[in-house]
Amino acid sequence: MAALEGEDRPTPAVGRGDFWALEGLKAQLAELRAEDGGVLYTGAVRLPTGQRYEWQTGQVTDRLFEDDWAAAADSFAALGHAVRLRLLREILGGRRTAADLAALDDIGTTGQIYHHLRQLTAAGWLETTGRGRHEVPAGRVVPLLVALHAACP
Repeated sequence: MAALEGEDRPTPAVGRGDFWALEGLKAQLAELRAEDGGVLYTGAVRLPTGQRYEWQTGQVTDRLFEDDWAAAADSFAALGHAVRLRLLREILGGRRTAADLAALDDIGTTGQIYHHLRQLTAAGWLETTGRGRHEVPAGRVVPLLVALHAACP
């Protein structure tokens, strides 16, 4: 991880044949004797608000195939609407209240905004922090960005 430390570090050559994360995952899987492999996602993010998040998780393939994938349906469904995705982007960018969000063009009525916020909160993509403020929970920031990256060609 030394290559990722320090303020003046070069940007990793993501997508250019530099498989340092993959090699680390394969080493971990070998130690676990996970013959069928696994997945890893990780991120170090600074939001437009200045907040920083560092996060990673992984899972062995066997466990993923044992899990009930239907349990993820509500989470994916909550992301399956353009307005909800825009709300998440705006909230990550610093607009935290329904009033802030209602001031945006083409976002809908206040009632529609509250409907979308409830959907995102029920699926765990948002939480309320008091005084009508919403935020993406720290443990969901990187997964959200990974899901967006995976969905966009």
